[in-house]
Amino acid sequence: MDDTLSYSGANALLNTLPKINSQSPVSAQSDEVSARTPTVISLFCGAGGLDVGFSQAGFNVVLAVDYFQSAIDTHNHNSKDKSAVKLDLATATATDLHALIQKISPNASPIGIIGGPPCQGFSQANTKRSHSDPRNNLAKNYTKIITQLADIYPIEFFLFENVSGLLSKENEKVLKNLQKTLSSKFTVSSSCLNAKNFHVPQSRERFFMVGLRKNNKNRKFEFPAPATETLKTVRDAIENLPQPVFFDRSLTPKDIPHHPNHWTMRPLSKRFGPDLVSSGRSLIRLNWDKPSRTVAYGHREIHVHPSGLRRLSIYEAMLLQGFPKDYQLCGTLSEQVTQVSNAVPPPLAKVLAESIRIQINEEIVKKCEQTQK
Repeated sequence: MDDTLSYSGANALLNTLPKINSQSPVSAQSDEVSARTPTVISLFCGAGGLDVGFSQAGFNVVLAVDYFQSAIDTHNHNSKDKSAVKLDLATATATDLHALIQKISPNASPIGIIGGPPCQGFSQANTKRSHSDPRNNLAKNYTKIITQLADIYPIEFFLFENVSGLLSKENEKVLKNLQKTLSSKFTVSSSCLNAKNFHVPQSRERFFMVGLRKNNKNRKFEFPAPATETLKTVRDAIENLPQPVFFDRSLTPKDIPHHPNHWTMRPLSKRFGPDLVSSGRSLIRLNWDKPSRTVAYGHREIHVHPSGLRRLSIYEAMLLQGFPKDYQLCGTLSEQVTQVSNAVPPPLAKVLAESIRIQINEEIVKKCEQTQK
């Protein structure tokens, strides 16, 4: 069977692989978190791309929530706080989340909420997009939770990430309704950002909404400007890696020595080779000296290593997303594919987090100055 057609059918087989369950957590946060460190809640945390970026910018993720156990395992494996909890955010309420925070960190007082609800209902790959698509309810409930938690905690900001398809004509009504809900307590700004312009070796355009608490002033978030440095390339990220381990039913974590995620499917198609030419979206050969195409597996889309000889490994995809080199994804190969494909690139998340923190701090300084007058 042609390898380009076999990937979706192989998912059931991939799910038989053992889950990575390493003993020593890899720290994505600093060892000591100051009592003054601003805290945030991460919803739909997935692989933790947003969480890593916000942690690197000086925030503490006091609670992370996702529906998929592999994502929870990933978050807890990489964070010493073990603050991730499995919860269905399609039905969860602000009261549920408040109870979890009280249980995990009773003294926490989060000032921000970050997250990217699953986007299948908004994606341009979905040719039957509709504002009534039930998958859009996750985004609706996310905005509802944000406004409700703002009545419980001193929430200063939120961040909402999604595909750029949310700006399409078909999704216009959905977006307006989301913004209407959020605007009851926040001044909402939105923009499409491409990760390649923010230190990520990948062209990945995503839609972001950031809201700042009104607090008697219509503060408006200013999105960061693109970096002026030369774009990072595939070569910058993965050139010096050894060959990955190919999938086998009997594999254990010990069989993948360089990094637990440096594994991939064995190339079966005769189309793989040094002369391979990209073919639509089914086979996309990456160029060493350009940013990667958007890391997004599924719908039979295969990213081919620049050599043309094989697919990318999970670890290579992680590095193209900008994850730290010691970060690890848990779960089966199939679950890791989902996690890395849906993640927000940590360097982009960090830039956004730094911008948010600066703008919030400026407002706090202004309040202090007014108090002293």
